[in-house]
Amino acid sequence: MSDGAALLELAGVHTHIGRYHILHGVDLAVRRGRLTMLLGRNGAGKTTTLRTIMGLWRPSAGEISFDGAAIGALATPDIARLGIAYVPESMGIFAQLTVRENLLLATGPQGFDEARLEEVLALFPALRQKWHSAAGSLSGGQKQMLAISRAIIEPRRLLIVDEPTKGLAPAVIQQLIDAFLRLKSTETTILLVEQNFHMARSVGDDVAVMDDGRIVHAGAMADLAADEALQQHLLGLSLASHQ
Repeated sequence: MSDGAALLELAGVHTHIGRYHILHGVDLAVRRGRLTMLLGRNGAGKTTTLRTIMGLWRPSAGEISFDGAAIGALATPDIARLGIAYVPESMGIFAQLTVRENLLLATGPQGFDEARLEEVLALFPALRQKWHSAAGSLSGGQKQMLAISRAIIEPRRLLIVDEPTKGLAPAVIQQLIDAFLRLKSTETTILLVEQNFHMARSVGDDVAVMDDGRIVHAGAMADLAADEALQQHLLGLSLASHQ
């Protein structure tokens, strides 16, 4: 259950990539036990924010804290060991390995916890049918399901996912919506970047909107979903046009 406290917090975070100044003082709070949507136009800085959280790019100023401890200077493997899983837009699965082998690689030395495995496969039943198939032979939606499953095959405290529905058919998006709704019933906190606003409205508890490397709005997802004028102002479109 959420206690209202931030599990992950960014305060005044700046990120430079070479000579380019991408993040300009990002303030973001991801509350414990809730699903936070990070929205914004293309190029607003959403993916850079996720990569900075994971230590793939270093903040040039500001603080990143997880459960009250500073993590901005940690290496990516050390950040992951805190219980943070990241699913990039590229998904990062191993195409030549089977579904089983991809999942097994993401477990600890003890291999599968059978109860946990059953929970994950219950979220994505298609993976059970493709258990011995090469990951490269899966459909786009099945690859995304595998990528998310890999991230959560071991219990995580925070799941970060970058645009899981990109390029997917509406029926597959609905399957992902159902899976995230079920994940929300667990203790996993989720930060989700998404361009599909039906998905955002369906699963989001909280929302932060980025523009030009800054957070320009934060609040309840339901409030943004109900305010078409605010959607137009922040995003240049309305959720009603993205059913």
